Amino acid sequence: MIDLERQGEIAIATLNRAPVNAIHPEWMARFHQVLDAIERDPAISVLHIRSAHKVFCAGYDIAWMRDNLRQRGGPQTQIDDTLDLQNLNFRIARLPKVVLCEIGGAALGGGFELALSGDLRIAADEAMIGLPEANLGQVPGAGGTQRLTRLCGPGVAARLILGCESVSGAEARQLGMVQWSVPKADLPAKARAIAERVATFPVNTLAEIKGCIAAQGDHGRNGFDREMMANHRLLHTPETVALIDAFLDRRKG
Repeated sequence: MIDLERQGEIAIATLNRAPVNAIHPEWMARFHQVLDAIERDPAISVLHIRSAHKVFCAGYDIAWMRDNLRQRGGPQTQIDDTLDLQNLNFRIARLPKVVLCEIGGAALGGGFELALSGDLRIAADEAMIGLPEANLGQVPGAGGTQRLTRLCGPGVAARLILGCESVSGAEARQLGMVQWSVPKADLPAKARAIAERVATFPVNTLAEIKGCIAAQGDHGRNGFDREMMANHRLLHTPETVALIDAFLDRRKG
């Protein structure tokens, strides 16, 4: 359902629920297992999420949703499942690793909400990306209205969510929904290069940077103070001292 492998400091989670990686409770439980394994390994600095199929993730399993409504307790059961997905996305967002999502095909609804929970997103130019929940008479309930608005502003969020519009990966980059887009044939190599570059930096430095960026959107925290505290901690680590020494040695050379 989700395959996990490790390449050095990079953990690769491959979504593998054919045909479209539709989300349901068992899928979410497996993702939590993946996150458990990653959190236990202090050497991992990057989580690279990709798909084994043409579609990145088409969102919540609509057939499962219908059965929830008709057979498994009605609307409250579906609300409980959506809350589970929201909490999974919170966990991804708070993971003290850099999360890179490689979007090779459609990322819709809960699938794009998953990608929005990550730090870095790269899409194939040809991918289709959107939050089409209005088609089903619903609101994007796993963070989509909040994270897309914070990322791209209310204008872009209103266009996609109210207009129930999906855009290509290339247009998503222009709108700020993803940071990179490339032709589909080039996507795996480009995503791997990004992950490998990020993984060259110290794990604790990346975690501190991620925390500082998150503090900007939290009015209960002072991000400037967080920066100072982060550097205070890092300047007491041998990794940071070694990097400073190495930089000066290169300049002398």
